[in-house]
Amino acid sequence: MKLFEKNAAELSAMLQNKECSAVELTKDVLDRIDAKESAVGAYVTRCEDCLEQAEAVDNARAAGEELHPLAGIPIGIKDNISTKGIRTTCSSKMLENYVPPFDATVMQPVRKAGMVITGKMNMDEFAMGSSTETSYFHTTHNPHNLDCVPGGSSGGSAAAVAAGEAILTLGSDTGGSIRQPASLCGVVGLKPTYGSVSRYGLVAFASSLDQIGPFGKSVKDVALLQSLIQGHDNMDATSAYRNYANLYENLNGSVQGLRIGVPKEYFGEGIDAEVKDAVFAAINLLEQNGAVIKNISLPSTEYAINTYYIIASAEASSNLARFDGVKYGFRAKNYDGLTDMYEKTRSEGFGDEVKRRIMLGTFVLSSGFYDAYYKKAKLVQRRIGQEFAAAFQDCDVILTPTAPSAAFKIGENIGDPLKMYYSDVCTVTVNIAGLPAVSVPCGKSASGLPLGMQLIGNKFAEQTILNAAYGYEQLVGGFHAIAETL
Repeated sequence: MKLFEKNAAELSAMLQNKECSAVELTKDVLDRIDAKESAVGAYVTRCEDCLEQAEAVDNARAAGEELHPLAGIPIGIKDNISTKGIRTTCSSKMLENYVPPFDATVMQPVRKAGMVITGKMNMDEFAMGSSTETSYFHTTHNPHNLDCVPGGSSGGSAAAVAAGEAILTLGSDTGGSIRQPASLCGVVGLKPTYGSVSRYGLVAFASSLDQIGPFGKSVKDVALLQSLIQGHDNMDATSAYRNYANLYENLNGSVQGLRIGVPKEYFGEGIDAEVKDAVFAAINLLEQNGAVIKNISLPSTEYAINTYYIIASAEASSNLARFDGVKYGFRAKNYDGLTDMYEKTRSEGFGDEVKRRIMLGTFVLSSGFYDAYYKKAKLVQRRIGQEFAAAFQDCDVILTPTAPSAAFKIGENIGDPLKMYYSDVCTVTVNIAGLPAVSVPCGKSASGLPLGMQLIGNKFAEQTILNAAYGYEQLVGGFHAIAETL
């Protein structure tokens, strides 16, 4: 087995036991990138100093320094997370040449741990999309079938793990942008509780919904990386102040007595039959091994998509107002006066999907429609949160499909925004309620594409959902994340 095929937990043990070096591991991943990147397109920017980073880790280990378990592990960073000295574009023409002068808070523990940063991952422009087709630079392809999308908006992050072009990656999740591509690419993706990971330095899409989180090949992988990046940050006013346990060290794979809620609303019209079959097979396996299955109802789920796109677009309209060609980023070359510069800069610098959401958000915030749309959406948001809170009185976790289907063909849905938005139907409620959720592989479609299931927890119950996911992973004999057909 090649080093790039192993998961982070295995490689961490090998590095600590000196069965391989960080340089050897990094070279193996770089060779894989050279071989497969032209087909996959997971990266926007590649770091040129990877081997120097790895050599520094090997030197520190040789000197007897105490290192973090993730020291020497290659990691890719979604391109909306600010990286000092490394181009950060949000896959947009607007920020095509932007090099941040500061790091996002999550980058500080990543660098301190000695992880090897391989580059910045492709994404839907400003994280707006479900297929990574709205990137200004190129479309990312699903490693399991290059004719299909990897999901979005963190498609590059998910595809890189599935292709072996990174061992771990960071993504961001506003309405499913970690979990949905994790499902479509057959990897593990965790959306943490809102406030558990600092958003400082994450280029804002919808500030009340955005959350950074990890991708990996196994549950242990995401537990390792989440344990590294979680914590309070004074630079983020929404950061939760609490004690965070080490999720990796406390992993427990027993599902005996685990109370699993199965909401009927997530298995209705629009969910492919093969997705339902795969998820119900997983439910049956968990029940056979001691889990207690409870049928529950979350009735406001039917309003979730409408609620999400009203709130997210409203916040995007506000957040993206800063990109006006004045201080940084793209500026139109030919204009007549300040107002014309604003208009042309934003018209030329933003793609169609970003402009669509800005217009929708501006509309729902306008004086004539605020009460009719935005205010009602906020009321439904509260109702959805209350329904989840009530469900967790009787359940430890809630289990649903992650995505309504397997990966669809590139170009199949890009011309139909409503159909594309429906890709998030199973995931947006988690962001609306600020909950943690993890997507794990649970089977394959008839055409061999990965399918995923989602485990949702109460606020700050990451340990509970990761334990449940780890238990399922052990029952199925582990996940085989690397695309065999690539």
